[in-house]
Amino acid sequence: MSDVLPGAWLGSPAHGRWLEAEGDRLLDFGRASRDPAGGFAWLDAAGRPDPERPVELWITCRMTHVFGLGALMGRPGCGPLADHGVAALGDRFRDAVHGGWYGAIGADGPVSGDKAAYGHAFVLLAAATASCAARPGADELLGQALEVVLDWFWDDEHGMVVEQWDESFSSLDPYRGLNANMHTVEAFLAAADVTGDRSLLDRALRITTRVLHELGPAHHWRLPEHFDDAWNPQPDYNLDTPAHPFRPYGATIGHGLEWTRLALHLRAALGADAPGWLLDAARALFEASVADGWAVDGADGFVYTVDWSGRPVVRQRMHWVAAEATAAAAALWQATGDPSYDAWYRTWWDHVACVFLDRHRGSWHHELDPENRPDDATWSGKPDTYHAFQATLFPRLPLSPTLSVALRDGLLA
Repeated sequence: MSDVLPGAWLGSPAHGRWLEAEGDRLLDFGRASRDPAGGFAWLDAAGRPDPERPVELWITCRMTHVFGLGALMGRPGCGPLADHGVAALGDRFRDAVHGGWYGAIGADGPVSGDKAAYGHAFVLLAAATASCAARPGADELLGQALEVVLDWFWDDEHGMVVEQWDESFSSLDPYRGLNANMHTVEAFLAAADVTGDRSLLDRALRITTRVLHELGPAHHWRLPEHFDDAWNPQPDYNLDTPAHPFRPYGATIGHGLEWTRLALHLRAALGADAPGWLLDAARALFEASVADGWAVDGADGFVYTVDWSGRPVVRQRMHWVAAEATAAAAALWQATGDPSYDAWYRTWWDHVACVFLDRHRGSWHHELDPENRPDDATWSGKPDTYHAFQATLFPRLPLSPTLSVALRDGLLA
């Protein structure tokens, strides 16, 4: 890390203690999501499981990951919760006939037979974290997750992952998307650290090269999210439903910030083998995301999406975007030592503390309206704590290794 500058928060022990307390608050809130039947439930705004919703694969994986990190930090009770998630992924969500994992489980079983790359990326991340934490069954789960992701989702011709199969892995949807690829990069980085398999870093670099070295400069750093099966951008995709929670129309500001951070994790993991453009691309993507997204409509906060000329489309403020903004600024500060990133970091944590933190009912408001008032136009309740909890860790850990290995190795500041 860079030396601490006078007045800086990044690297400050006092600020680190605040982050630790916030992380513990989020861990405590998330405990209520444990579903007795297996996995983790969607929590409502008051932190109660929502009985109207199925148990989602992505939430179960994210919370297994979070509690695995909590166990590595020595937080009592987190280990059994991580074990609960691993067990659900090995049984309740697992397709014992065709392999892979179902995306959601309702009272009568799987809601759909489709197998999506987005959820499978999180299975891989959860398994890697749980394996690093030496939780029972996690090594087997990690091996299964790697096998499914590499056999069915990795497209070696294009150096990307495909999006969605049917239940039997016999019919592939023609849609291709960046969101699943972004989280696959995250999962590959984690799994590479846990297993020592460097080929996973090579795959992560292939994905990141297409996104940051090719798509970013070609589109003024407004990343296209949606593609056909030949990876041709589909710029009008979901034009009629622009606020879609997973596939919104236009450029997604938060993903620009998330890709910034992931590029810097990958650069650090590759070390001397990292291409020189990674840092330049991360800085350019960060600057464009901030210019397009931060306080562009008369109020503080990041808009959700912009069109291809940079005009706001969906002006809702999502908690995960603010969390990723703090993490991206922290990563760039670590990579460069530039104090301007600490200034942005302070600005955005002040914003989070003033409008997103729910001191009464716990966790963070997941969505605010354009005037920064709690809203639920896109996200109802407080489904999980993954983005917020990670935001309390990234500033206190090196860019590499990834969170679980860094915690295991005692690198937390």
